[in-house]
Amino acid sequence: MSPLELGIASVVAIVVLIYIGLYIPAALAVVSFLSIWLMRDNFELALNLLKIAISDNVMEYTFATVPLFTFMGLVASKAGLGADIYAVMNDVFKRVRGGIGMATVGANAVFAAVTGSSIASASVFTRVAVPEMLRFDYNPRFAVGVVAGSSVLGMIIPPSAMLIIYSFVAEQSVGQMFLAGIGPGLLLALAYITAIFFMGRFTPRFIGGRIGGGCMHDDQQPLSGAQIMARTTPTLALIVTVLGGIYTGWMTPVEAGAIGSIVALLIAVLRRRLTWPAFKEALLETGHITASILFLITAASIYSRMLGLADLPGVLAALLHNYQLEFLGVMLIYVVLMLFLGTLLDTASIILIVVPLFLPIIEPMGSSLVWFGIVTVIGAEIGLLTPPLGISCFVIKSSLGEDCGISLKDVFLGALPFAFVMLLVLVVLIRWPAISIGIL
Repeated sequence: MSPLELGIASVVAIVVLIYIGLYIPAALAVVSFLSIWLMRDNFELALNLLKIAISDNVMEYTFATVPLFTFMGLVASKAGLGADIYAVMNDVFKRVRGGIGMATVGANAVFAAVTGSSIASASVFTRVAVPEMLRFDYNPRFAVGVVAGSSVLGMIIPPSAMLIIYSFVAEQSVGQMFLAGIGPGLLLALAYITAIFFMGRFTPRFIGGRIGGGCMHDDQQPLSGAQIMARTTPTLALIVTVLGGIYTGWMTPVEAGAIGSIVALLIAVLRRRLTWPAFKEALLETGHITASILFLITAASIYSRMLGLADLPGVLAALLHNYQLEFLGVMLIYVVLMLFLGTLLDTASIILIVVPLFLPIIEPMGSSLVWFGIVTVIGAEIGLLTPPLGISCFVIKSSLGEDCGISLKDVFLGALPFAFVMLLVLVVLIRWPAISIGIL
């Protein structure tokens, strides 16, 4: 087989192996290593490239953002910041049909700024928001759907693990990726709230809920100004410290992650929400997540080298040139490919497999690779809401338990309108890149 044929076969083999359940880094690393060995008939070359991939990523200074932001998010979650923000948002939107759904979106947007994980958001708000919506006779499908849809905000609003992974794969600044995620993340949250408003007007049966005198939650006492201040100040202080430090240039992303971790710890200790077992659990989970991401990035590095040796990006670029596809045509193919892979693979897998193929095509077109990263993450995140994989939907179902009366089918059907909203926002971001990079 020629190097090109081996390269194509390798990509197909990686997708198949991941889909049947093989650990993602193992599939990327093993297939790429064997492909390089076969292409050049040189075992030592393949071994040396693997060593370089490992050493380059372990020694990368910016990789320290991964454990720092992960630890900060876990501690913030254990400190109960998500539940507090939800209570405040619920008070703000309580007189609107679908108000609890809007509150869930708003709370997820704020919570995303301190966790960076859609899985954490899905788990927290399934336990907090879904029972509240069911208590007020909301449609169960809408209740789980709005949690699933808004949970993906954790992957686009910084700090985001997926933005960090993309920054390593595309060799972009983590700080710039974080800043670029703010506008699209807020736009997506606003689009969700707008969609819920129109659902309440035109498809009220999908939302459900009780109405009494124009108020959805008449039995709830409004929060006082002091209560709102007490519940929002810790989260806002953490967000301003981290993102404010990065945006003003006072801190690098690594320094912001370190300071953010200290602030989150202080908040948890002062609120007496962090026990010693919970602290140890946060440390252990931070280690597990960090190791997992390190393996992902290392495997992606040798995978990129394999693609370069096979010249797959060059062949793909030539193929698209032969069809005389302009920028929008290339982006259409890219988005369709991500949507298809999103039904089979998780977000990290899509980023690691697809981005190295398309980067050499997008960069010569003069497009910002930071903007391309935002488009990539949002496009791949749609897969979190679509069957058969839909990780956020599975997390929500598992968090609900078996006796809740809500099936996995209900979760997927409830999430579909929000997946459609994500797709519309993705089209807007492709059409107007300044939404992503205007802040840089």
